[in-house]
Amino acid sequence: MKPPVNPAMSAVSLRLPIGRSHFLFALIGFWFAALLLRALYLQGLQNDFLRQKGETRYARVLNISAHRGVITDRNNELLAISTPLESVWVSPAELRLGAGDRNRLVKLLGLDSIELNRRLVDTSREFLYLKRHISPEEAANVAALKISGIFSQREYKRFYPAGEELAHVIGFTGMDDNGQEGLELAYQDSLAGKPGSRQVIKDRRGRIIEQVGSMRAPVNGQDLILSIDRKIQYLAHRELKAAVAANRAKAGAAIVLDVKTGEVLAMANLPTYNPHNRGKLDRDRTRNRAITDLFEPGSTLKPFTVAAVLESGAFDANSVIDTAPGWLRIGRATIRDAHRHDALTVAQVIQKSSNVGSVKLAMSLPPQALWDIFHDVGFGVPPSSGFPGEAAGKLRAHKSWKPIEHATMSYGHGISVSLLQLARAYTVFAADGQLKPISLIRLDAGSGPVEGEQVLSPETAQAVREMLETVVQPGGTALKAQIMGYRVAGKTGTAHKAENGSYAARRYISSFVGFAPASDPRLVVAVMIDEPNGGQHYGGAVAAPVFSSVMSGALRMLSVAPDAAAGSANQDILPPDDETIAIKEEI
Repeated sequence: MKPPVNPAMSAVSLRLPIGRSHFLFALIGFWFAALLLRALYLQGLQNDFLRQKGETRYARVLNISAHRGVITDRNNELLAISTPLESVWVSPAELRLGAGDRNRLVKLLGLDSIELNRRLVDTSREFLYLKRHISPEEAANVAALKISGIFSQREYKRFYPAGEELAHVIGFTGMDDNGQEGLELAYQDSLAGKPGSRQVIKDRRGRIIEQVGSMRAPVNGQDLILSIDRKIQYLAHRELKAAVAANRAKAGAAIVLDVKTGEVLAMANLPTYNPHNRGKLDRDRTRNRAITDLFEPGSTLKPFTVAAVLESGAFDANSVIDTAPGWLRIGRATIRDAHRHDALTVAQVIQKSSNVGSVKLAMSLPPQALWDIFHDVGFGVPPSSGFPGEAAGKLRAHKSWKPIEHATMSYGHGISVSLLQLARAYTVFAADGQLKPISLIRLDAGSGPVEGEQVLSPETAQAVREMLETVVQPGGTALKAQIMGYRVAGKTGTAHKAENGSYAARRYISSFVGFAPASDPRLVVAVMIDEPNGGQHYGGAVAAPVFSSVMSGALRMLSVAPDAAAGSANQDILPPDDETIAIKEEI
């Protein structure tokens, strides 16, 4: 039985000391006052914090993609164009994904469910791509699931109608439609434009319910018109591909230049690649060999040696050079001609491609005179084409030349050039001594011929041009460069490749550079075949036929009138080629 409770004792036990109750009421009042002041501060004076928190939950800044400019050839045929696609992204912090929705999403987008789960674990992230560059129909199917936290945005993907024919010139863009290679990279700023944006309010399902603030409109990229003629490009690619296959060569390149303007009408490279399928690309396929790769040009440099001696006034086209007995010793090195020639005129040194004759001409000049002509035509400096990674080549300072280097430079050994540099250098013979600037962009058609830098006298250029015509005539080294109805001028080159400090015995670079019509040159065509292994390796047998086919087709496409006598045609018999380089030198 419980004892009775005394009411007086109970009242006393519940009564607090007066000081403690005052303190408690003061503390509660202070707390409410602090909350009130904080609310007034945040909502009245410093409301950015609350606005920011609200916007992170409901406001979104949507990017408006700028349309990348199209790339066309000189005749406005499409070479690169962007097609609109959709990309699906998710905000993991807002995602409300049930098991059924997850399965449907995985199926629609072709995702790996395990990988998807791993990527969605981190809910602190506000942005994560689920899949990029899908069709608008696929994006609509995803939107139809009405999953909270999943959104889509418009993006663009690049397509290249010319495919592998122009892959090395145009290059390609990455996933974000930014240039990665070629002219897509070189002209990224102008092609890309500037994206726009708009700020919107979305509900919890991701639906836009209101646009807030002003919209910044995108600035679309500028279109780019190339100097390339797609028909000539197709022709160059086709003929180069056939030659590389027939000669079982490692690689090849070909360039077509407009003599009047310096515009590049075609630039073909092999091996090539598909710009739409770049999963297993390597540098051997993606680099533009015509611009970035260097090689020793061999006998294609002899016309510049002859031009130097003609400019000196010490020789003319009919001056006689004794090349007997067909070889020449300089120090420990022996320089040979493939066939013995006794007395040759300067013009015949070019026609027969005599190494001994070329060396004797070069040694009659001081090293600086030869270096000056090489430098003036663009060797040793970048060609300023605007293409990423263009090579400058190798031209050593003349003060460091040894006698053997002075000699071998005369026929294209000890110096390295790109095919573009070599093609450009030949414009001095085709354009009366003017070195034309190079352009991969179409120039104004109404501006007429482009003025170049005068590096040779017109008389010297004309004299060398006449010599180069004899190379493709009977007695020359390149009968297979002839073209029905047109006078052709050019020079073969066959150079051993450098390997481990010496020259490889059976590895060659075969080349031919020429122009036509010789009476009033319109085009320069340069062809390089790397390591032909089909039984022939001379430039006159391997590269000259490619030149003939490309030049013939290009002249007719451009409606250039023939300048040769009726019935003039290629010969079927290839004469002995005298440009073989046999050097025994300890390097």
